[in-house]
Amino acid sequence: MAATVWSTAAAEAEAEAEAVTAGHEDCRESAAAVHRAAARVPEPGADMVQVVEMVGLLDPVLADFVVERIRTASRPGSGVVAVVLRVDSRRAVIDPDELTVVARDILDSRVPITAWVGPSGARATGEVAQLLALVDRVGVAPGARLGDTGEQVLDCLEVGTLWGANAPLLDGRTVNHSEAVSSGVASAPAPTLGEFLFTLGDLGFETTEVIDGETGEMRLEPKTSVQFVSLPFVGGIMHTAASPPMAYLLLLIALSLLLLEFYTAGVGIAGVVGAGCGVLSLYGLAVLPTNGYAIALIVFAFFAFGIDVQTGVPRMWTAIGAGCVVAGTLTLYDGVSMSWVPMLGGLAGLMLGVLGGMPPLVRSRFSTPTIGREWMIGMRGEAVEALHPFGVVRIAESLWRARTFRASPIAPGEEVEVTGIDGLLLEVSPPEVRDVSDGAEASSADSEADGDPA
Repeated sequence: MAATVWSTAAAEAEAEAEAVTAGHEDCRESAAAVHRAAARVPEPGADMVQVVEMVGLLDPVLADFVVERIRTASRPGSGVVAVVLRVDSRRAVIDPDELTVVARDILDSRVPITAWVGPSGARATGEVAQLLALVDRVGVAPGARLGDTGEQVLDCLEVGTLWGANAPLLDGRTVNHSEAVSSGVASAPAPTLGEFLFTLGDLGFETTEVIDGETGEMRLEPKTSVQFVSLPFVGGIMHTAASPPMAYLLLLIALSLLLLEFYTAGVGIAGVVGAGCGVLSLYGLAVLPTNGYAIALIVFAFFAFGIDVQTGVPRMWTAIGAGCVVAGTLTLYDGVSMSWVPMLGGLAGLMLGVLGGMPPLVRSRFSTPTIGREWMIGMRGEAVEALHPFGVVRIAESLWRARTFRASPIAPGEEVEVTGIDGLLLEVSPPEVRDVSDGAEASSADSEADGDPA
């Protein structure tokens, strides 16, 4: 029943494809037919299949890596029977010219190029799905999906109509492993990478029959060796930095550490680490499709946070900064999705650090003996907010946490005088209280000097 349904669907898709390509006769032949006609023959003596990891967005680093591996495998004496792309990639973030380079290398390869979309949960969509139309064979694991190709980016006159009759089927939706086999997108079921390799017998992958010593049953074992290849260390770091969640989190970490370093004398570990995270974040944001105004909102948010950090009290600027960073987070990427986990984690960690962790660190820094604040005793300023008994005052053009015991509350705008320092707090009182107290002490001293016991 299912086979009949999919046969009908395939026939309808083929008819639709013919209608779409009417008037474009040069594009009607699929790219798969073009490179299959090349009849690639494995090099004599070759005995290795190379599995190339193609995971994450197809950025310049990953694209260069795939091209380099294909070209290396195509060289005489490489010993490579075929290249298998292990794909889990939802989109390409390279320009059409770079994508064309990858497509040409796939088509011009001297060894067969195949692709397995897996394991479960893997996706091959967008421009990546378009590239897979050029390989010799495709496998899809259960739980993985292929399709949603979108508008064809590669030149139709050069590569043909990608996916041929299945182009309408994959244009706006994805197919699972059973649908891929039924429609002809995949040649055979491939639940695992190992089982997919066993389908490559006609492409040079050799197997041998052995008898299981425990069950006595005959089973197949690979005779051709398999080599797994992934991005090198530096390339892996750059590729990771260009992933949407990592570029976003690195940006928040960099700005947070640089804000903390702003309150520290000299350049410390926070500044060095923040600069490193900033460089990686800038690279990632440059590669990814981002909105410039969103980055500006996030950067401005940290200037707003910096105004209130020293006081240790969330105020208007903290609310403005929080609104800016939320708006910047939600609009940071253009056409690239980022899950809620890094967004919520980044925002929660940021607010916890700015509101709970950074103010005590800054206060501790400025209350160390090397800085000293005894010189502030006797200085006068004004109350920024009501003190009853705790609040914020402005002394020497800086905001400080303060408390008062002599007169409470002190209204905003009233003049205050620093009478002492208790840990991280300034003790203040209205100047008239201090003046009256000083006057009473002076009068008492004069009376004693005149012999008046009163």
